[in-house]
Amino acid sequence: MATRNIVKRGEDVLAKKCRDVTNFDDRLWTLLDDMYETMKAANGVGLAGPQVGILRRVVVIDVGDENGKIELINPVVTMMKGKQHELEGCLSVPGLWGYVERPAKVRVKAQNRYGKEFEIEGEELLAIALCHEIDHLNGILFVDKADQLLTQEQLEERK
Repeated sequence: MATRNIVKRGEDVLAKKCRDVTNFDDRLWTLLDDMYETMKAANGVGLAGPQVGILRRVVVIDVGDENGKIELINPVVTMMKGKQHELEGCLSVPGLWGYVERPAKVRVKAQNRYGKEFEIEGEELLAIALCHEIDHLNGILFVDKADQLLTQEQLEERK
């Protein structure tokens, strides 16, 4: 496993739509392991393929709950309920945070690293992370959806 460079806002790869994963092999497994290590090293809770320069529908998430490490290949949101309006940040957009409206609960259908389909439901932070990372796969950043953006200084002033 290795940490990879995290692509920053302004790089073209973050604005592109990702292609489906079709090969569930050692290369994919290495990518997933590297992405998880990269996310943890950067103190993040989620990381998507484009954030490490890979235009494939691959996501890793770990919000510190009972689900632990979540790997999503070719994820699709199949259900959304309710609303929440919370502060988000992103490893690809350092120094900026924004309030984004997201569903309070989501269900996502995806494949695991071996190609087997599964579903996962998330509420609160997990719902945010699922939606945020799947947005990355479609070339959408949280700053594109935020109704208010805050710098580090503005965020600290609010505390």
